[in-house]
Amino acid sequence: MDNYRGQLDPVFHALADPTRRAVVQQLARGEATVSHLAKPHAMALPSFMKHVAVLEQAGLVVTRKSGRVRHCRLNAERLAACEAWFADQRLAWQSRFDQLDSLLTELQAGEPT
Repeated sequence: MDNYRGQLDPVFHALADPTRRAVVQQLARGEATVSHLAKPHAMALPSFMKHVAVLEQAGLVVTRKSGRVRHCRLNAERLAACEAWFADQRLAWQSRFDQLDSLLTELQAGEPT
């Protein structure tokens, strides 16, 4: 787990907020402008830009400016790191559950461990 910590802490922090999760979901459909992303959220643009900055600092979102318009796109590689962490956790827990199932089967059959 320690090998993930530096990568994942900022990502999980960014995804802890429902507004930022909604932005990530929107960007999963494709690139969008900040004003388009902000539209469904009831907040001022400067407040919304703070959310974009957190996502950008976590490496989840990449932005580029074209004139006065800021475009955002999702950096799926950062989500892939989370996916790998979850897969590792799933394997570890599955192994623990398998061991518990074996123990319970032995106990029910009256076999010594």
